Amino acid sequence: MASLKDLRNRISSVKSTRKITSAMKMVAASRLRKAQEAAENSRPFAERMDRMLGTLAGSVVGTPGAPRLLAGTGDDRRHLIVVVSSNRGLCGGLNSATARNTRALIRELQADGKEVALLCVGRKGRDALKRDHASLISDTLEDFGRHVITYAEAEVVAQRVLDMFEAGDFDVCTLVYNRFRSAISQIVTRQQLIPFPVPETANENQPLDATGDAAQRALYEFEPSEEGILDDLLPLNVKTQVFRAMTENYASEQGARMTAMDNASRNASDMIDDLTLQYNRTRQAMITKELIEIISGAEAL
Repeated sequence: MASLKDLRNRISSVKSTRKITSAMKMVAASRLRKAQEAAENSRPFAERMDRMLGTLAGSVVGTPGAPRLLAGTGDDRRHLIVVVSSNRGLCGGLNSATARNTRALIRELQADGKEVALLCVGRKGRDALKRDHASLISDTLEDFGRHVITYAEAEVVAQRVLDMFEAGDFDVCTLVYNRFRSAISQIVTRQQLIPFPVPETANENQPLDATGDAAQRALYEFEPSEEGILDDLLPLNVKTQVFRAMTENYASEQGARMTAMDNASRNASDMIDDLTLQYNRTRQAMITKELIEIISGAEAL
């Protein structure tokens, strides 16, 4: 049985831990608001960019002059997986879910005979994946998101991916990140980044008109040309989608951390109640034992 001193030290230690987890919860909650706004603000532009390029690329894909970011290398043997995770822990199962989904993707690709390489954006993703796939990790980018994700930070990551593609290091690139739904719900998402995935419904020569009516389509003339426009927009789309993934993951991190620290604070409070009850029972038992000894001694006299 633990002594009263041990129980007092344990209660004091748990109370200190509760103060830390409560403070971390409040910090995460304050950061979550800005991170959520940034993630939600990045969605409309990224989604609209995706739809617009899908319509425009429908008339170019398969032609000899199609940009490499659209046409690809002509092969799909080498795959690059860009794993977006956090640099800090204490955010529940956020990073472990990303790592688990990435491992499943690696197994699927390797089962099909593909070569896989990993580019880790965030230290925790690298730490989780290097246990089983250390040989696949080509590099780790972790100096970002100290207070908020900026476009310049996402641009560095996207440029690294573009440089690797130009160097011929991979044929297909896939993003794996957590999409923010709420403070208690984050969805691990896979998104093909390179080559740009053209929707199957895209018509080669008839983009949708402003009304979006599939029965009434307008013909557009592009200046200088579809290929020239895509040459400029496809690298921008890569940067935009990477920025969106990083903002979504950062918001997911803050939400997961706030929830995890709230649960930790509640568990600490429950533990304090249990230890306090045990302390009182132990103290009462010691008092009762001392009284019995005194009474027994008095009767013996």
